[in-house]
Amino acid sequence: MKVAVLDINGKETGRKADLSDGVFAIEPNNHAVYLDVKQYLANQRQGTHKSKERAEITGSTRKIKKQKGTGTARAGSIKSGVFRGGGRMFGPRPRNYSFKLNKSLKRLARKSAFSIKANENAIVVLEDFNFDAPKTKNFTAVLKALDLENKKSLFVLGASNNNVYLSSRNLKGSEVVTASELSTYKILNANQVILLEGALEGIETNLSK
Repeated sequence: MKVAVLDINGKETGRKADLSDGVFAIEPNNHAVYLDVKQYLANQRQGTHKSKERAEITGSTRKIKKQKGTGTARAGSIKSGVFRGGGRMFGPRPRNYSFKLNKSLKRLARKSAFSIKANENAIVVLEDFNFDAPKTKNFTAVLKALDLENKKSLFVLGASNNNVYLSSRNLKGSEVVTASELSTYKILNANQVILLEGALEGIETNLSK
């Protein structure tokens, strides 16, 4: 699968990048994608939610009315969840939402995500670039040249580049990651995935294992 390489002005360089069919042209496995996205979102949850239960409420332990003869239900404590100010019944407790997935399944999910984006013509290959200093207007100019101003975009770098990362950090719709930081969720969440030439080898090496 060959894709034209663009420069930061949105013009073709005359070169073509060869994208591996084993990564960008497989039959997507929707269940693997579902599990990987579910794990990513579960890992974002803090799990610190907590409500007070009956034993944790401050209040009198006196029996509030006699057991029989009232014509209403029995009640032994004002801290019961049926009364205002009482503890919550079966409330949330702190917990860890994370779960394990095999590496092979996660690789399959990322390859499926790339293949989905390739089928949608939502993958762009860009030649490697750098900025002299971190400036948001420089990154905005790149987005404008690629017609990505109003789209969610994911830029994938071959190696960490602080100037490019800092230039993009203030822009809500754009994210810059290295090839090692890729996730199925980030790939699918972007309208357009921009792969820098330096990232292609690392992506294909990692996902072809």
